[in-house]
Amino acid sequence: MNEAYTARHLQVLEGLEAVRKRPGMYIGSTDSRGLMHCLWEIIDNAVDEALEGHASEITIELFDDGSVAVHDNGRGIPIDEVPGVGLSGVEVVYTKLHAGGKFGGGSYTASGGLHGVGASVVNALSSRLDVQVDRGGKTYQMQFRRGEPGRFTDPSSGPSPRSSFEAFTESSQLDVVGKVAKKRTGTHVRYWADPEIFLASAHFSYDELAARVRQTAFLIPGLAITILDNRHLPEIVEESPAESALQLVLPSSQDEEDFEDSALVNFEGKDRGEGKATLALAASSEKKGTHPRVQTFHFEGGTRDFAEFLATDPGVTDTLRLVGQGSFEENAQVFDKNSGSLRTKSVERHVDVDVALRWGTGYGTNIESFVNIIRTPGGGTHQAGFEQALVKVVRGCVETNARKLKVTAKDPKIEKDDVLAGLTAVVTVRLPEPQFEGQTKEILGTAPVRAIVAAVVEKELSAILSSTKRDQKTETSRLLEKVVAEMRARVAARMHKEISRRKNALESSTFPAKLADCRSEDIERTELFIVEGDSALGTARLARSSEFQALLPIRGKILNVQKATPADILKNAEVASIIQVVGAGSGRTFDINAARYGKVIMMTDADVDGAHIRTLLLTLFFRYMRPLVEAGRVYAAVPPLHRIEVAGSGSKKREYIYTYSEEQLHRELAKLERRGRRYKDPIQRYKGLGEMDAHQLAETTMDPAHRTLRRIQMEDEQALREAERMFELLMGNEVAPRRDFIVGEAVHVDRGKIDA
Repeated sequence: MNEAYTARHLQVLEGLEAVRKRPGMYIGSTDSRGLMHCLWEIIDNAVDEALEGHASEITIELFDDGSVAVHDNGRGIPIDEVPGVGLSGVEVVYTKLHAGGKFGGGSYTASGGLHGVGASVVNALSSRLDVQVDRGGKTYQMQFRRGEPGRFTDPSSGPSPRSSFEAFTESSQLDVVGKVAKKRTGTHVRYWADPEIFLASAHFSYDELAARVRQTAFLIPGLAITILDNRHLPEIVEESPAESALQLVLPSSQDEEDFEDSALVNFEGKDRGEGKATLALAASSEKKGTHPRVQTFHFEGGTRDFAEFLATDPGVTDTLRLVGQGSFEENAQVFDKNSGSLRTKSVERHVDVDVALRWGTGYGTNIESFVNIIRTPGGGTHQAGFEQALVKVVRGCVETNARKLKVTAKDPKIEKDDVLAGLTAVVTVRLPEPQFEGQTKEILGTAPVRAIVAAVVEKELSAILSSTKRDQKTETSRLLEKVVAEMRARVAARMHKEISRRKNALESSTFPAKLADCRSEDIERTELFIVEGDSALGTARLARSSEFQALLPIRGKILNVQKATPADILKNAEVASIIQVVGAGSGRTFDINAARYGKVIMMTDADVDGAHIRTLLLTLFFRYMRPLVEAGRVYAAVPPLHRIEVAGSGSKKREYIYTYSEEQLHRELAKLERRGRRYKDPIQRYKGLGEMDAHQLAETTMDPAHRTLRRIQMEDEQALREAERMFELLMGNEVAPRRDFIVGEAVHVDRGKIDA
């Protein structure tokens, strides 16, 4: 500890050693996120070939042994010797940091791989990596172990990182391992992530991979990307609601030759404009009793189809596409062939802008931004330019139509949140050598792109919104009315939020007089019961624990907010009371951290009207207080349907059994008959909460020690899309689909279970 700090304490890590020493610097982490990032690096190399028009097909295979392979039919990595290096192009790409064809030279005009470290980093962090290149009628191969080139000797069971390995010593070379048609080119990479680097829990996520592949297929129209999952899967793979596509499982006894002859029948999935996705399942030729999952993504509609796919709510406008170009000059380091070194030169950069957007009836915002097909979840200059122009154009349209929209000088200014409400947009730019913030490429930092995107969006969107065509004028009017309504709802919600703060002892309460509040301010414990009717409120008052349980009665059926405007919603007394009591605002201004209760529980009667009221309340929470639902803080109380009064005998006292379904009732009655116990007939059927006394209500429905609550939650994006569709179907303005649903589902109703 007392030694002097001298030069001998310094270390220099050469080549790929730095990657293995500090993997987080290059891939972010060594868990599943880092594992997936390595896969993105290999996939992006293949996608860059497609972006330049040299590849039309990409295949991604997941194997049981944890390896993954990526195949493309691009030009293939160069196999000849790199001048001045003395190594083949394949070895340079996979062993040298900051090496490749994306630093200029005309091979790629726009690409996602910019730093020349992707393939070499994956190689360094792999216990084994095999590269095969099809060029000139031959298949060339080079193998690596933890970044070191050499040859593996594999047994008949197949390739493995545990196979014997012989490293190249004096010189390395490409091996010719097969022949192909002279016109056939492409690159095939298979690698095994190194267990010495990655956590044991790290794994490839099929859903994450499919989502990334889907977005790439949308952004490069005509490119077909196939995922083949060879890992152990159950005999039947359930259909994904998000795909809405047919699936096929062929018999597992079918051999490989028969399977190839069957040509892998594809079924068309959900159409989105010109785009279409195909999805198929096939039998495994490697292992009996398992089925690989094969999913192919192929779209022709580009960003317009992508925006329509992302949208979950009914449209206020059609999907608009804004396309344009721009250029800027910047000083860049350019390789000088004469001097063999880099020099500063002023170069002109061309930027292609492609934006698709549409407004829907909801208030959520979904903006996906991309640079050269690389998703930028942190946004950047391109997204900032888009939002800047969007607000400017819409604000100008509102000012132009102020009289028609009844907007006065006293009204507040339109803000960005008002314009972004209900917006779904895909913002893409393509440019040479964009500047990202870090290797993970999550934020675009090229400053001139902001002005170019803003100029394109302002010009194109202004032309559309000022169009004199009748249909477009109608859409523009609907959009401006929505924006103004959002502005007014924002102001009204802010006022409600201000007055709904908890009051201290020196202030008078402004909450509804009918609210029976609780004493505790511990959000983790407090519960708000929304009770149907004043009769149930009286019983609930006696049944609750006033320390942490609050009661808010509502009179009958509240407003259907799916059909109402934000202004109408805030005028409705019952809805306004709920928003005020919850205390977190509504819509875009909703702040879940300001919510006054840890649980919001809907307690309605166990009849048709009660179910309808519960649905109306759920519509309110889903549309205007969605974070509560997403956090799992909305519940439905489960009151019993029946009470069985069992007669006492001897020393046994009379007892009561509560049941919550017809099936449970019949099971309990059968048990009593087997035990020879008698019960009072007829069985009491509860149709309303008011039929119970306070003790019964507390014991069955309100006491946390005995009650059952049904949590309302959305587990993932697929659940969100299904919820959007169902709420619009059951509660929206379109009557015909709802009628068809009722007629179609009526055959499943058991008339004997309906109480009359």
